[in-house]
Amino acid sequence: MKYASYQIEGSARVGVVEGDTIVPLGDATLTVNAGVDALQAAPRHEARRIPLAQVRLLPASPAPKKIFCVGLNYLDHVQETKRELPRYPVLFPKFASNLIAAGAPIQLPPESRQVDWEGELAVIIGRPGRRIARAEALDHVLGYSIANDITVRDYQYKTHQWLQGKAWDGSTPLGPWIVTPDQVDLTTAGIRTILNDEVVQESTLSKLIFDVPRLVSELSEFTALEPGDVILTGTPGGVGYRRDPQVFLKNGDEIRVEIDGIGRITSTVVDEVAAGERPASVG
Repeated sequence: MKYASYQIEGSARVGVVEGDTIVPLGDATLTVNAGVDALQAAPRHEARRIPLAQVRLLPASPAPKKIFCVGLNYLDHVQETKRELPRYPVLFPKFASNLIAAGAPIQLPPESRQVDWEGELAVIIGRPGRRIARAEALDHVLGYSIANDITVRDYQYKTHQWLQGKAWDGSTPLGPWIVTPDQVDLTTAGIRTILNDEVVQESTLSKLIFDVPRLVSELSEFTALEPGDVILTGTPGGVGYRRDPQVFLKNGDEIRVEIDGIGRITSTVVDEVAAGERPASVG
């Protein structure tokens, strides 16, 4: 099953994607923050089925209370950064205002000349929990989505903390929808990032150093997880900053992230000044 958050006629809704249509769920108060049980119990409005082309998709989880990001979670990315293999997940936050929908443009801020890509699997929490055992972790997952952890490198490395380069407003595509766990094989699914038809990142989800159950368990040790919370699980090797010569996103580029069993997000890259207005974000 695929859950999509979307906007139509000025109202934000959630529905089930079937083919090229969306079947609305529940009423206008229902969001992915209601959790997996509420979404599964919500009535389907078959008579109000809508073509996907007629709605504006929102970020897969439009208003998460928490966004956790994991750095250095693929061996080839650790190697290209010349860092030591982490023994505990490298964590940093993002905010709801950072998120944009799949298909919304990535805007290049005028302050930076080093905007980089990071294709990632996103985990959306569906049931609340604290100190969740690893064996029970997947019971708390609503599903999986795709993210591009756009990183402003010249700001990221201003200090030893990464926040200012990772939490740029209106910069992080998340979507296009949430695919339930029964539809995604984490042991075989491939992940790849394509820049202007060139594959720049490619790996499989099985190569995560800290897998999804461990991340859910480790995070829930120090904070309660809530429905709608997002975990970005890290990026494979191949980021632009670590290439020789370095490669950064520029006006007119197209960047795409694909994960087998989930789908793809495709974003055009534009100069923020030229775009005229910021992409829609929620939070």
